[in-house]
Amino acid sequence: QVQLVESGGGLVQAGGSLRLSCAASGRTFSSNTMGWFRQAPGKEREFVAAISWSGGSTLYADSVKGRFTISRDNAKNTMYLQMNSLKPEDTAVYSCAASSTYHNYVPSSPSGFGSWGQGTQVTVSS
Repeated sequence: QVQLVESGGGLVQAGGSLRLSCAASGRTFSSNTMGWFRQAPGKEREFVAAISWSGGSTLYADSVKGRFTISRDNAKNTMYLQMNSLKPEDTAVYSCAASSTYHNYVPSSPSGFGSWGQGTQVTVSS
């Protein structure tokens, strides 16, 4: 499996920006589809964005489209989530995930991903 560690979370005012990072080790990172999910207190885990192994295919939740950008640097075994125009409803624990099944396909379901990080807290104040 791939080991994943997120960083970059924090407290930001509404309208601000944050960039999350997901550092991967273990199994080959560059061949896997990767994704970001988030979970707010009392809510189910929610898909945010996913990216294919080459970065050629991306998928975003409607709630973040146009504000968030997912990217990856396979040479650094790192995936990123640039979050702009943050809203209080973006407050959640953000987790990165790696698929052991998909390389070009970008699923939005958690079942498409087999390895998960511990998560990083993002809090957006109004």
